[in-house]
Amino acid sequence: MERRGFIRNSSLAGMGLLSGKSLFSQNNLPAAKPFNLSYAFHDGMFANHAGKDFIDQIKFAHDQGFNAIEDNGMMSRTPEMQSKIGDTLEKLGMRMGVFVITSENWHWKMSLATGKQEFKDLIVKDCHKAVEVAKRCNAKWATVVPGNYDRSLPYDLQMANVIEGLRLGTEVLEKAGLVMVLEPLSDNPDLFLRYSAQTYMVCKAVNSPSCKILFDMYHMQRNEGNIIANMDKCWSEIGYMQIGDNPGRNEPTTGEMNYKNIFKHIYNKGFKGILGMEHGNAVKGKEGEIALIKAYRESDDFL
Repeated sequence: MERRGFIRNSSLAGMGLLSGKSLFSQNNLPAAKPFNLSYAFHDGMFANHAGKDFIDQIKFAHDQGFNAIEDNGMMSRTPEMQSKIGDTLEKLGMRMGVFVITSENWHWKMSLATGKQEFKDLIVKDCHKAVEVAKRCNAKWATVVPGNYDRSLPYDLQMANVIEGLRLGTEVLEKAGLVMVLEPLSDNPDLFLRYSAQTYMVCKAVNSPSCKILFDMYHMQRNEGNIIANMDKCWSEIGYMQIGDNPGRNEPTTGEMNYKNIFKHIYNKGFKGILGMEHGNAVKGKEGEIALIKAYRESDDFL
């Protein structure tokens, strides 16, 4: 994304974004250029350098060359904070990644696989709410997890129930241009969505521009491996990606995955979307945050 001509080693005070020196120079970090891909950090990832205020963290990350954020808990924030985040991103020329379409603990308590009306009603209700949230923070994507298996029903009936429920949600989202991205997960074997090919089939059946795959490479490494090949097979339905090395679910270079090769492949395929940094910091404190930035610089150095 165009950086709107910001010069990272100068003060942003004249733009009304920071007073005095930038967070950059306060922390004695070198000037940063934009990354080749659009990596989105989350709240708390740079709290040791920028403080607990998410707005300050956004400004700090911008100084480091990041041009996007994601915030799973956006729907639980006040409307005022949602708007403040959206306004900050717009001023800095940054993008909003995913938030989770959720009532409290939604995807752990509900299951579209059951076909129950209460869950159909819930996804429609939450999609309406998500549309309003997205307007405030300028979001284009929102994460959806259909919930758990229903062991009392044949798999094909569960699949049909999931497709039906998601169609109800996309009817709401399409009108607003908001895309639900379905995330297959590895956290719990009871979760219905677990594999990229399975999620690809769901997206094809829902048949909506507002239903795509969230390809979380950490989860897919754990569930199926063969990341690049499986990504290519599902490419037409991938709307969003997330990052996390395995084992450990921390930044690239801390596990077994060759993220430099993966990022190069994604770049060469012309991906213009966002890759969420859905992981922890391998090392705590400021040292860990600097190590994280260096890891992304190393993995993004593929040209």
